[in-house]
Amino acid sequence: MSNSTLKNLGRTLIIPSVFMLGACCAEKAVEAPPPPPPPVAAAPIVSPMADVNFGYDSSEIGPAAEDQMKSNAAWLAANPARGAVLEGHCDERGTSEYNMALGERRANMAKDYLVRLGVDPTRLQTVSFGEEQPLDPGHTEDAWAKNRRVHFAEK
Repeated sequence: MSNSTLKNLGRTLIIPSVFMLGACCAEKAVEAPPPPPPPVAAAPIVSPMADVNFGYDSSEIGPAAEDQMKSNAAWLAANPARGAVLEGHCDERGTSEYNMALGERRANMAKDYLVRLGVDPTRLQTVSFGEEQPLDPGHTEDAWAKNRRVHFAEK
């Protein structure tokens, strides 16, 4: 290679390299990016599902309970990732065995009603507590009426 070729090659490679080195090493204030915003917490889903009450010695869903059943079904439809445990309860009258069976019939009747309203049955579970978990421990007709219920627990 001739001297002029080397000079040209040197200019072509070395001079731009020096400028790049100078640009890379120049002190320049670097701003750190702002911290990410904190995650937004999801609002808890509040279940408006409420108990439904039954008549004495009955597992039939009466007209007074139908609106609440429809409301419970609507909430379940709007929250497809949620389910419910339907807990059947009775008042203290009757034998323990009879009340366990009556509580089971009430819970199953409520489940069947929800399924007829379009709720997937795999999202519903039933259990009977009979007379074992009274809402009102009193021994009056008013207390007994409160205890004859299906309680909807979110799962």
